[in-house]
Amino acid sequence: MAPPLPGPLAHLAPLLGHYGYWAVGALVFVEDFGVPAPGETILLAAGVYAGAGRLNIVAVAAIAFVAAVAGDNIGYLIGRLGGRAFVHRWGRYVFLTPKRFEAAEAFFRRHGGKIVTVARFVEGLRQANGIIAGTTGMHWLRFLAFNALGAALWVGLWATLAYLVGDHITTVYDEISRYQLYVVVAVAALVAAFVVRRLLRRRREP
Repeated sequence: MAPPLPGPLAHLAPLLGHYGYWAVGALVFVEDFGVPAPGETILLAAGVYAGAGRLNIVAVAAIAFVAAVAGDNIGYLIGRLGGRAFVHRWGRYVFLTPKRFEAAEAFFRRHGGKIVTVARFVEGLRQANGIIAGTTGMHWLRFLAFNALGAALWVGLWATLAYLVGDHITTVYDEISRYQLYVVVAVAALVAAFVVRRLLRRRREP
């Protein structure tokens, strides 16, 4: 018997109960190239189901990871081939207005590749991440590497937590959501500082 899903996850029970892994893959995939879909919430719900023995947590994580990377790459192609004109024309249908897109693009340009990883954890940027990378001309292999890292961290965090804490996931989710961006940025800054320090040491060596 399927466990009851808590709070905002409850409406996904019929979808997840009927389609299982297909629901996880489809919703994560379409959310990641801009379609308004509950990709993150279906991942949490699937983690709860896995904790109750209804799904396999390894399969949930693997499917969500592949779907996330594939969805963002579709977004990248849309941005690369369609450009800003395409986004300005059709973006409003997925709540990506020209004003929002320009603000996100400016932020993206300032922070470069690392924002591709961090964006996975930020509502709004997660959906527009690939499109913006494409329009700004980021090299595809660079985007792919940062995007895969972000997807692995995102899937690993939410799938594992939902699996472990079960029907308490919404409380944990709310608490982590308050601080996760700051933590990710802090870790990225520490890694960048470490890399810069190593490079400076090498340049000083005779």
